[in-house]
This record gives sequence, C-alpha cells and structure tokens, in this order.
Amino acid sequence: MAKPKKTSAKRSTGLARSYPYYLANTAVAANTDLEVLDKYSGKVATRVAMGDAAAIRKAIVAAHRARDAMAAFTPDRRRDVLEYCVRRFGERAEELALALCIEAGKPIKDARGEVTRLIDTFRIAAGEATRVEGETVELQISQRSRGYRGLVKRVPIGACSFITPFNFPLNLVAHKVAPAIAAGCPFVLKPAAKTPVGALIIGEILAETDLPPGAFSVIPCSNDDAAALTEDERIALLSFTGGLVGWDLKARAGKKKVTLELGGNAACIVDADPGASLDHVVERIVFGAYYQSGQSCIGVQRIYAHADIHDALRRKLKKATAALRTGDPRDERTFIGPVIDSDAADRIERWIAAARKGGAKLLAGGRREGNLIPATLLEKVPHDAELYRKEVFGPVALLEPVPDFDTAIARTNDSDFGLQAGVFTGNLAHAMRAWDRIEAGAVVVGDVPSFRVDNMPYGGVKDSGIGREGVRYAIRDMTEDRLLVIRDPV
Repeated sequence: MAKPKKTSAKRSTGLARSYPYYLANTAVAANTDLEVLDKYSGKVATRVAMGDAAAIRKAIVAAHRARDAMAAFTPDRRRDVLEYCVRRFGERAEELALALCIEAGKPIKDARGEVTRLIDTFRIAAGEATRVEGETVELQISQRSRGYRGLVKRVPIGACSFITPFNFPLNLVAHKVAPAIAAGCPFVLKPAAKTPVGALIIGEILAETDLPPGAFSVIPCSNDDAAALTEDERIALLSFTGGLVGWDLKARAGKKKVTLELGGNAACIVDADPGASLDHVVERIVFGAYYQSGQSCIGVQRIYAHADIHDALRRKLKKATAALRTGDPRDERTFIGPVIDSDAADRIERWIAAARKGGAKLLAGGRREGNLIPATLLEKVPHDAELYRKEVFGPVALLEPVPDFDTAIARTNDSDFGLQAGVFTGNLAHAMRAWDRIEAGAVVVGDVPSFRVDNMPYGGVKDSGIGREGVRYAIRDMTEDRLLVIRDPV
C-alpha cells in the first residue's frame, strides 16, 4: 500500500476547507461548488467539488475499462486493500465521527457508533474476499451425460453504480463499496449531496491503496447529471438506497441488475407476555424510535401493544420519551439532533398536525425549534393518516392497543412497506407465527426492528425494495455463476 497522504488542513470545525471528488482513483479539485451545511447551526461547514454529467461519463468509462484488471486483482490483494482501510478508518475514527456529526447532524455518540459499523463492514468484507467460492455439479444424471463434469465459479459482474442517501453516510456507503472490492467489481459512487464528506474521506483512503486504475470513483453530483449511473449499458449493476424514486430508476435501468432498499414504517409488537420486563421493552423501543433522530429506515414507527399491558407500557413510554434530550449533536448528552433540513422538518410537523386534526392525541413531544423536533409519541392516529401510512423518517412514534397477537400481525402487515419488524413475546409459538406471517425482510424477536448486524441479510419486500445487503449477500448480487463443463477423453 502507498503511504497515507497528508490530509488537508482542518479548520476549527474539524473539517477541511474543501474536499475534492475522486475520478478513476484520482483526487480532482474541479471546483468548490457544493456547500455542505452544519445541520445544527445552518452555517456552511465546508465545500466539496461537484461533478457534472461529463465527469460521471468518464468515471463509467474508467470503471468499464477496469473490469478485467479488477477481476484479475487476486482475492488476497482485495483482502489486503480492505484490511488497510480498516486500519486507516480506525486511525481517523474521531475525524470521521465529527464529520458525520456536522454534515448529518447526527448526535456524536451515534456518529461514533456508525464509524464502528463502517470498520466492521470493511472487516467482514476482508474476510469474505477470499471466500467467494464455487461448487461442483454432478452432471452424470443419465446415460447421455456420462463422462461429463461440471464446475461453477463466481465471477465479478462488472462495473457497478451506487447511489446512497444522507442518513447513514458512512455505513450505507460501506455496504456497497466494501462488497464490491471483495467481489472484484469496479464502481462509481454518488453520495448524497447533503452529506458527501464521509464518502469522500473513504475515497481519500481508497486512493492510498493499489487498487487498479479506474477501480473506483466517488463523485457528488446532481440527480440529473447522475442519469448515466442508471441508464448506461456499461453498468452491470445499480444499487440504490433511498426513497420510492428507486422504482423509477429500476424502470429506466434497462438490462442491468438492480437492487433497491427504499425504506419502511417499521412496526414493533409488544405481546401480553413480552418475554422481558416492561422497563427493558421501553428502553429498547425508545432507542429504536428516536436514535439517529428517527432518520432510520428500520426505526420504530408503529407500536402495537396487547391490551393487557398497554396502559402500563403507555405510562412508561410517555415518561421515557419526554425525558430525551434534544439539542446540539456535538454535546455528549444529546440524544436527538436536527433532522436533515427544513423541508424534512416542515413535512414532519405538517404530518403531526394533520394526524392531530384527525383525532390523534399527543402523549409526548413539544414545539419544533428550527430543524430540531423533540421526541414525539402519539396515540389514536387514524389509519389513513400520512403519519401512519408513510415513512415519517423523524423522531415520531405511534402507540396503539390491540386485543390479541393475530391482530397485531394483521396491523403490522397493513402497510405498503416490509423491511423489518420487531416482536417482544415470551411465547415461542407466537414468535414462530410472527416469522411465518409477517411480511418483512426480517423479524426480530426480543428486540426492536432497528437491530442490524452488518453481516446479516438486510432488505425488504413490497415497497421496501428488492435484493439484500449484508456483505456476503451483496457479494452474491455482485457476482454471477460461470459454468465449466469438461468431457472425459473418449
């Protein structure tokens, strides 16, 4: 590996004055057109080079040309690159956390946790890089195929395009970039324009490695300029994480493989026997609903509590929610920082007001201050309200009593989304019934739907998307079977 490059001088904010983008492994300080705001103060924190359609086309050409070199870049060398990244992320962990805190408004404790997950994801990928294995196929199944042998290996699919959202600017990038390197796929990444800095630091570290020329590009750009990432036929796979616009991208993607993670409005069931103390259940639900300021695809949005324990759960949830601290994300005591921008805050505020006008009752939550929305808990939310039907993507949760477990499952499934669901139950039959019947990519028993470990398959059904992440499962999508048939000499 090359020696680490000297990083740009940091201002008092902890960020460099500007950041280049990376085109075909090379830093390009093309401009400083993209302003990145401190999401708490609203002030410009740094500036980032912004790519255009021409830069995206050049990156695609470079990735396409790098296919053979990346395929020939042996698994041990891919592993070494990933392990180098693990070490460098560790060395720059506090810088990465602070950048995340500033550009995303993420409370510093959550930011440090995301850096840990970034490191975990690359470490997992390093292990998987030398385990992309094939199989033998027994072809001698009849007289006509006697003497034939079959061998299957996994080969890289080719150039990939990745589009990531603002809410996990490190880990959601990691879940695309690390498997691509492990699989031997060159890629072009478009990070979210609101939170590009973390991805560009990842690009800076990748540029220190001996990845083949053209193996990666990291380019913030407008959605219009990014059209080729979806439409260019030289791209073999598009992986998109974000909103329901993903379905439109899939329609425009042509023949390429597409994987989508498009969010949810996750439900959490609390059974009559939750299998744990209510205090523990409340602690986990409060975490699941309000961590990351509620900006998580698997954050707890709908809580279905069995009538037998509803009132006690309601009292405890109301008290715990009201006690959460909202404020400056750099303050170690802050649990909820700002949502990403004023448009998001306006929408959340509007949805809460509409639900209350329709009969919902506010149990906890106060007045919005700028882009800060305090932890909010409501009950009696109409089932046709946007707050119930859609993904709120903010620090808001809805509590509702249910008469029995089957009703809770039915309410959970009464959604256009199906990413993950949580179930607190001490009844094994109920746990298995939930696994059988809940329409979601994962059912988490004994915890909230917000639980994720970075090697597990992660993805959803219905409007939540198609395909699975989790390093080994992403590698599966980024590789394809190639069969060798050998006939014995006659």
